[in-house]
Amino acid sequence: MNLYVDPKGNDRWSGLLVNPASDKSDGPLATLAGVLARLSSLVYGRSYHPDQVAVTETPDGPITVYLRGGVYALSGPVVFGPEHSWPVTFKPYRNEKPIISGAQRITKWEKGMVNGKAAWVADLPEVAEGKWEFRQLFVNGRQAERPRLPGKGFCRMKEVPGAVLPAGWDSKHFETFVANPGDVRDFRNLKDVEVVYVRFWIEERSKISSFNAETNLVGMERPSHGTPVGSWGSELADYYLDNVMEALLKPGQWYLDRSVGRLYYLPRPGEKMATAKVYAPRCLQLMGFVGKPEENRFVEHIRFEGITFANTDWRHPDVSDGAVFVGSDTAAQRPGRRPRGNLAAVGQGACDVPGVIYFEGARHCSVENCTIENVGWYGVEIGDACRGIRVAGNTIRNLGAGGVKINGAAARDPDVKVRQTGHHYVTDNTICHGGRVFHSAIGVLSMNAYGLEISHNHIFDFFYSGISCGWEWGYQESISRDNLIAFNHIHDLGHKVLSDMGGIYTLGVQPGTVLRNNLIYNVTSAHYGGWCIYPDEGSSHLLIENNVCHDADRQPFHQHYGRENVVRNNIWVFGGEAAGIYSRNEPHNGLIWIRNIMVTRGEPIFKSNFSPEQEAHRMVADSNLYFDVTGKPHFLMAGKKYSFKQWQALGRDQHSIIADPKFKNLAKRDLTLADDSPAFKLGFKAIDVSTVGPRPRSVLRRRAVLQK
Repeated sequence: MNLYVDPKGNDRWSGLLVNPASDKSDGPLATLAGVLARLSSLVYGRSYHPDQVAVTETPDGPITVYLRGGVYALSGPVVFGPEHSWPVTFKPYRNEKPIISGAQRITKWEKGMVNGKAAWVADLPEVAEGKWEFRQLFVNGRQAERPRLPGKGFCRMKEVPGAVLPAGWDSKHFETFVANPGDVRDFRNLKDVEVVYVRFWIEERSKISSFNAETNLVGMERPSHGTPVGSWGSELADYYLDNVMEALLKPGQWYLDRSVGRLYYLPRPGEKMATAKVYAPRCLQLMGFVGKPEENRFVEHIRFEGITFANTDWRHPDVSDGAVFVGSDTAAQRPGRRPRGNLAAVGQGACDVPGVIYFEGARHCSVENCTIENVGWYGVEIGDACRGIRVAGNTIRNLGAGGVKINGAAARDPDVKVRQTGHHYVTDNTICHGGRVFHSAIGVLSMNAYGLEISHNHIFDFFYSGISCGWEWGYQESISRDNLIAFNHIHDLGHKVLSDMGGIYTLGVQPGTVLRNNLIYNVTSAHYGGWCIYPDEGSSHLLIENNVCHDADRQPFHQHYGRENVVRNNIWVFGGEAAGIYSRNEPHNGLIWIRNIMVTRGEPIFKSNFSPEQEAHRMVADSNLYFDVTGKPHFLMAGKKYSFKQWQALGRDQHSIIADPKFKNLAKRDLTLADDSPAFKLGFKAIDVSTVGPRPRSVLRRRAVLQK
């Protein structure tokens, strides 16, 4: 059975016709809300709905909903419930391009001036009346930027009254700081200016509540999550000011003067006021798929293919900031989803930030070959009590937060049997240009989930980690297990904004989890901790094999602490401090290091803060190839250099060698091994990186059929 939707249609029509009848008595539906009403009547076997044209047929097989081209503008999310469950596919009609948008087009522009610059100006009465506020603007499909100070880089806090330094990661709250002279001024609409400061692995964001021009004391509306230091020590946090009207100076920037309801935009070269498509958001989310797992009622078998989802706003994920979003009370109160009161921070990985497309109590649904762009939060969130959700072949870009977030009940939760989540597929997506608002967001964040496949994704241009898996700190029981993270292409992370990140980052005990055949490079941190693969905080029982990692500003590999992780047949090339590090001393074996290639350029091969006597038990290493391009390979333990022979004398690497691995072109990072590479004599297996990243769609179609 086919249904048709057209922005020029009518929700009182049946939706069975692709074009309106000649007498306008019937035709396509107009909105997604109209589709939901029709689906509920069809699925429950009714032949009509009181306010709609009579329907003489009910479905006896799958339904395809064809969306005609155009913009389907929403003022709030479309929510599917169990009553809509049926094998339903939403897809474009022929080659047309439907866009499900959370924004309204701004059309009544006039020429004006602002800060001495020619601008487009639009008066918006709803804004002046306090009925509409937006924090994003999109022009011709591109995200415009709010003006900030400084235009690039950061200022640094001069003083934090009451803070005791040096400080580290703590839970002390501060509402003021002293700025250096000239960094903060008595700006127009001062209380609309936001302070965004970065510390450790998170950002904190708060509107300014007050400013004393004589003392440069800045008051913040939201208290800090902890002492505002950038890293361990006395170095106070770096920050910038967002949404500063006086900084509206560059093409592509915009500013909403809420006090008078006036929107300013500085056009980019070539943009014309008469034809520009300028959209301002009306909503935060676009889709919800929300079942009732406690009643064994799920949203099932709903599929979106080839649709564009675009143009949503953002808010701090806390109801005190006016954020209203899809998600049950149970899910909202679970750790990792609960807004952190009125604090300026969101959690690690922006874990509290919701998804624009949200699943809870959903099974066997999918978002495939779609585009999700210009959104203020995570692109997709897979929440509690979900199973078999596919997010495949999509382009997810220009994101306020991250690409895909997955989380269900934790092992310690009383409702874990009902609300745990697992067996999802996040594959073959391009996920990029993220963390534009919530800088700590992640390309793919998996918290409490099991049986996942996260593979063949291309993830780049984030300020924090590329993929994060696991959500327990230490050795307690974890839901996260049996997850496959494979053939992902991950690069250009960190950008020296945050610290303590990994191209792939893991937490907690994860039996059966495998990190395989990933290509990771160019990870740069602010103060410390730019790593390619980073097993953190109790990461245990991982298999890490056949990965190629290079150019991390600290180390390509870092294990903080864990148990019995097997790391074999990987290539680790060039770290700013070493090629590898295992940083915490533990009383058990934590690392089995076999058949790896490690290459440095003057830095240590391995680095440890402990003496050989302190840590000889914690690592097994053998059959590895080590090489330093300067000809001086060494190991650094407790500040003392050890030669390879001295390292072997400690009982490690008895069959390992120092030799040139014979890469095809190290300077250009072509790490293909020559046929006569000495690594092969150690049992090393060649790693083919040509197959990382998204695969052709023909492959995806075959896999989708097999997975069904």
